[in-house]
Amino acid sequence: MVVGAERLRRKPYEKRLFRLQAELVKMQEWVRAEGRRLVVVFEGRDAAGKGSTIKRVTEYLNPRVTRIVALPAPTERERTQWYFQRYAEHLPAAGEIVLFDRSWYNRAGVERVMGFCTQEEYTRFLHQCPIFERLLVEDGILLRKYWFSVSDAEQERRFRARLNDPMRRWKLSTMDLESITRWEEYSRAKDEMMIHTHIPEAPWYEVESEDKRRARINMIAHLLSTIPYREVRRPPLEIPLRPEPTGYRRPPRVVTPVPDVTEDP
Repeated sequence: MVVGAERLRRKPYEKRLFRLQAELVKMQEWVRAEGRRLVVVFEGRDAAGKGSTIKRVTEYLNPRVTRIVALPAPTERERTQWYFQRYAEHLPAAGEIVLFDRSWYNRAGVERVMGFCTQEEYTRFLHQCPIFERLLVEDGILLRKYWFSVSDAEQERRFRARLNDPMRRWKLSTMDLESITRWEEYSRAKDEMMIHTHIPEAPWYEVESEDKRRARINMIAHLLSTIPYREVRRPPLEIPLRPEPTGYRRPPRVVTPVPDVTEDP
């Protein structure tokens, strides 16, 4: 967020967001109809707003077309594979969109900072990642990479809000809290990662996320501006007339109905 700018108010935010979400539906239909493949990578600091942005992106999209990939920690078997292998199997087929809620860049971030990979593995990643992404783009995949930036003070404020909210406490882990004490190490890792992986074929786009509402609007608007989609005309649909009953009598119910608790205090 620009220093001194006020946070985006809810009413104009919701109006702009809904308009952008309508365009996302059009973009999805274009991807499906044209058999294109779109990959969007969401990366950034913990509590920077990646998850909430993904939620708004997918709110009206078809889950059969648009998938969210948020992989857990690798298994013992996956640790012995080529690093990019577990991510490659989730790449889209024709007519699909895949949103990576964190991605192969885990190696350049949390794995690097927390010591979950060796120096050799890290160096190999910085060498192979641009090659991997160039191959994706060369094969026709539309690849977009977004980094969500947030200040240390705002990150801590969001952590405290999660800690005090039982509905969102699950979003806070010991690994997240560790990022507070390792802020500078994460900054160094991010800067080094950008030097090696900000390539013409797949550049990084940075989203200022001090104001989550502004971040969502700006990210979605930018994504739409980079995709050469057009509105796809769909064949008109008509709801058919319901046929007249033929006298069929249904047997007594054999299932247990769900109790109505809507009147409970």
